[in-house]
This record gives sequence, structure tokens and C-alpha cells, in this order.
Amino acid sequence: MEKVNDVEAVKALNQSYQELSDEVHKIIVGQDQVVKEVILSIFSRGHCLLIGVPGLAKTLLITTIARVLGLNYNRIQFTPDLMPSDIIGTEILDESRQFKFIKGPIFANFVLADEINRTPPKTQSALLEAMQEISVTASGKNYQLQKPFFVLATQNPIEQEGTYPLPEAQLDRFMFNIWLDYPSLSEEKQIVHSTTSDIEVELKQIITAEQILSYQELIRRVPVNDNVLDYAVKLAYSTRPGTEYAPKIVNDFINWGDGPRASQYLIVGAKTHAVLSGKYSPDIEDVKAVAKPILRHRMVKNYKAEAENISIDSIITELL
Repeated sequence: MEKVNDVEAVKALNQSYQELSDEVHKIIVGQDQVVKEVILSIFSRGHCLLIGVPGLAKTLLITTIARVLGLNYNRIQFTPDLMPSDIIGTEILDESRQFKFIKGPIFANFVLADEINRTPPKTQSALLEAMQEISVTASGKNYQLQKPFFVLATQNPIEQEGTYPLPEAQLDRFMFNIWLDYPSLSEEKQIVHSTTSDIEVELKQIITAEQILSYQELIRRVPVNDNVLDYAVKLAYSTRPGTEYAPKIVNDFINWGDGPRASQYLIVGAKTHAVLSGKYSPDIEDVKAVAKPILRHRMVKNYKAEAENISIDSIITELL
């Protein structure tokens, strides 16, 4: 596409983002940063993991975004007895004694993996191929999933009863790890008022699946200066203990750091953040803006960090 057309497309994407955000906030009170990061991951062609205690409207946020995007939407409730075939689908013997594949709920544009850490790793891993290849394999046959395709997972804090830690390979597939906090007092009053009355909110679809795909392609075409690329890669590199760029805080408190996927996501996330802010190319501030949700779930603290109550976010803040 010509550069002039890309400039117009950037303006159109920025406008679409504002409209999306406004529409979502008809239902969701507060959580501005969370809403921004979820929308940002969608345009970046990434998946999201939302972590917070029950009752913070994680599921409501995701269903609201699915509605304003007008995409095919399926919700999978993860439980300890959920099997991989409950996600991917299964083969049955039909009336003519032929095996027929019945597609599972993974066959949708928008998949909500609700309370993903309440099911064992064997079932969680059923999502790995879908999230990476946008396809699934069942009984030796490969099936392509619809595009655009997103997995948005919710997770209860790992200290809660009946939860399993997500495998590292699974965590690495998520572009963002978004932490939700309690609402402020004024926000909670607004939430209680709107949810305990008979107020009906009509949501309208803002963009189509085809527009999302074209915006995702646009993000890939956004140019990046060498100094921004250099900063992003060095930032990811500095999370790895024992390497030449690792500062003392990383060598002291981190067991292992982020892999190359973090560097890729830092650049793609910075591009999208820049475009959503009305810019045509990202700068170092855009990398910093997306660093925490991209880096935090790929770093593993050691026992010393646990003993001294050092958080991952405080280490990332030091790196920035």
C-alpha cells in the first residue's frame, strides 16, 4: 500500500480505537488502562491474560469487547475435569458409520478461556497450537481457525484454592499479562448504581473482522527506527541473568528472563501504542508504555527475591 494510504489508515485506526474505547466504557466503569491494553493486543495480533481476584468484571470486559467488535465469540469455562477434546473438538461415528469431526469452542474469532488456571496443564496445553499456529490438529488432521483469532484468558491469583500454575510455554504465548486492581470508591459507587437498577445499555458494533485484519497488517508496516529496535532488544536481553546487559538487580533476584518473543512483542506493542496515540512511528516511550505487561509473566524470581518480597514489576521499573 502507498505511504499516503497508510497515513490515512493510521488516522482511521486511531478514530476506531477512540470509538471502541467509548463504547466499552458504556458498560465498564474505570479500568481505562486495562481496556486500552486489551484493545492494543487485539490490533497487535496478540493474546491476553487478565489476572485479578473474582468480581472485578474480567469476564464482562471481554464479552463487552467481543460485542463491540462484532466477532464470533465462545466462552470456555475451565474446570479440573475439562478435557482437551472439550476445547478442540472430537470425532464421532455418524449414521453412515463414517468418522465425523465435531468442532469444539476453539473454532471462533474470540475465545474467552475463563479461569484458565483451574484446569490441569494437560488441558491448558490444548491451546498451545491454536495460539501459535491459528490451527488445531485432531486425529492427525489439521484444521485452520478463523481469522482474526484471539484468546483472552482470565486467571485467579495463583495463591487461591484449586488453581494450577500455567506452564511457561503457555504463558509465553500471551502477549500481555494484565493485572486488574480494585475500583476506586467513586467507581465502585457507579458500578453498584448501574448494576442494581434496570438500566439497559445498547452496544453497537464499531468495526468488522475485515477491518481488524487490515489494521493488523497496517501495524506490521509501521516503520521502526534503529534506536527504538536497539532499546527494545536490549531491554528484553537485560532481563536474562548472567548476560552482559543484566544489571545487578536481575543477577540477584531473577532465575531466568524473557526469551526472544518478548523482544518481538515489545516492538509490535510499541508500534500499536504509537498508532493508537496518533503517531506514525514508535519511540522509546512507546516501548516503555507496553513493557510491564509484556515482560512480567516471562521473568521468574528466585528464592532470594521471594524472601525479600521483591516484585517483578519493581525489577522492571528499575530496568526502565
